[in-house]
Amino acid sequence: MDIDFPLILSWAVIISGLIWLGDTLFLKPGREAAALAHEKKHGEGSGDALRRESLLVEYAHSFFPVLALVLMLRSFLVEPYQIPSESMVPTLEIGDFILVNKFAYGIRLPVLGTKVVDIGAPERGDVMVFVPLHDPKYFIKRVIGLPGDRIQYRNKQLTINGEPVKRQFVREFEERMASRRIRVREYEEQLGEALHPIYTYNTLEPGREWVVPEGHYFMMGDNRGKSFDSRSWGDIYPDRPELSFVPDSAIVGKAFAIWMHMPGWSIPSFERNQRIR
Repeated sequence: MDIDFPLILSWAVIISGLIWLGDTLFLKPGREAAALAHEKKHGEGSGDALRRESLLVEYAHSFFPVLALVLMLRSFLVEPYQIPSESMVPTLEIGDFILVNKFAYGIRLPVLGTKVVDIGAPERGDVMVFVPLHDPKYFIKRVIGLPGDRIQYRNKQLTINGEPVKRQFVREFEERMASRRIRVREYEEQLGEALHPIYTYNTLEPGREWVVPEGHYFMMGDNRGKSFDSRSWGDIYPDRPELSFVPDSAIVGKAFAIWMHMPGWSIPSFERNQRIR
């Protein structure tokens, strides 16, 4: 089961803040009055026990500032994510922990995702975290198509607005998939300023073409043979072709660095620490 940490964190901040505020406005004045009355009869300092906060209020008092700071940092600056699948191999591997810039594409409200300040827009080649229309989980793919682009994918060749995307062959190797071995080709692909590696497989794929609507983006994984992305999302519900694209409202942020690698419960490694290209 996926845990919605931002939602849990938001509720923790709200609840602890309300407890602290409620105590400050309604309970603390009563405790102070009782303590002063006790000290008039029994001397200075005798009412300290009456001033003491309950354990619940003490916890709320202690945790609220810390939780609020963490929420602010994660919501508006940088948030960490872990890579759960092979869809972005070889750029990102399962177990990579990445950092996501939350303000690169505008400042958005926590949990709701509503943009309140427009700063910038995704560029072709960016690695982006988002929540697709068909699934409530976080996805990470590369931005291929911008609003208005015509995207073609035929015979493993990506074409944008009639221009084949430049790529250079790197190597070929075998990989086991299910019960058979398949040939994998690695290329260096050029998307705008982004030069990045991709994998293609010698499996059959139908040629397809899409036109990206305004305010939407076309996304693909670098592991082209193992990525569930804009090429196939629309196939889930044929009567809803808009599912093939990611609307601006679904954007979370721009992935910019790997800061740790830890597949499963293994010992963390920092050998893969690098900027994401």
